[in-house]
Amino acid sequence: MKTNAFEVASRYVYPSLRRRLVGVLRERGLKQTEIAELLHITQSAVSRYLGEERGKLIDVSSFPDVDREVRELAERILAERPGEYWIHTELVKLSLEFLGKGYGCSFHAGIDPDINPEECRVCIELFG
Repeated sequence: MKTNAFEVASRYVYPSLRRRLVGVLRERGLKQTEIAELLHITQSAVSRYLGEERGKLIDVSSFPDVDREVRELAERILAERPGEYWIHTELVKLSLEFLGKGYGCSFHAGIDPDINPEECRVCIELFG
C-alpha cells in the first residue's frame, strides 16, 4: 500500500468536498469574495475550486447522500456564519463518512495499484 486512507482523505476527499461546497455556495448566487469570507479561505482558492484546478478528482455530487450533506452544510454556514475550525471539523467528518461508506475504495485502487478493494476494509472498519 503506497497511499494510506488518511492520505486519500486529506489529498483527495477533503478537497473534493470543499470544491462541492464552494460550488453549492456559488449556485446560491454568492460572489467568490463572499464565499472566501464565509469559508475562511482565499478568493484565489475559491477561484481554483470553481475552475476545477483543486478537488476535481472525485465528483462527490455523484453520491446523493454526500451531496445532500454538503448542501445542508452550506445552508448552515449561510445561516450561522461559523468559524473556520467548525467548518474544518465538519469537512473532516464528511471525509471520514465518505471513506467509511466505501465510496473511496475504487478511487483509492485507481491511484494505488497495490490496493485490492475486495480485501481492504480499512476505511469501512475504521470510519464506517
